Amino acid sequence: MLLSLGIVLWAVTHLFVAVAPSARQHLVDTLGLGPYKGLFSLVIVLSLVIIVLGWQAMPPTSAYVPPIGLRHATLLLVPIAVVLFISARAPTDIKRIIRHPQLTGVKLWAVAHLLANGEWRSLILFGGFLAWAVLEVIFIKRRDGAWVKPEPVGAVRTTVSAIIGLVLAALLIVVHPWIAGRPVIAMG
Repeated sequence: MLLSLGIVLWAVTHLFVAVAPSARQHLVDTLGLGPYKGLFSLVIVLSLVIIVLGWQAMPPTSAYVPPIGLRHATLLLVPIAVVLFISARAPTDIKRIIRHPQLTGVKLWAVAHLLANGEWRSLILFGGFLAWAVLEVIFIKRRDGAWVKPEPVGAVRTTVSAIIGLVLAALLIVVHPWIAGRPVIAMG
């Protein structure tokens, strides 16, 4: 229940910006941009705390047993997801190919984890983030209209961004046992 509440709070807070831009602007005008951003950040941090507490409180009961081979797909998809996530805020030509690289990265990350995890809490967490990212893209496209591709930035910047993403993905593999309670790759 707590895990679901955290996911819903995360999704509603983010979707509010894309679904109700005039209401968002009214809040910015009323509170000021700084306080609005502070309130938004506070709600997002609160949703993450609720998600973590909900994850820890929910027993890892099995919904399905994923085939062992799909874990290899996860090892391929997550680094790509991290590169896409990083490229959203970096100067990269990936944004000329993918309109929403950060949200595409979230979707890949979620699918990758659903391929490797068959617990109910994984379905709620990763399925919830996947559903949010799909809806977010739909509503942002509706709000923003036609896509105007950014100007090219070149192979060097794109490569640097990809390398940073891959290094971050490797770091996430190393710290995964402390973040998620289990290693990505079982040793020994």
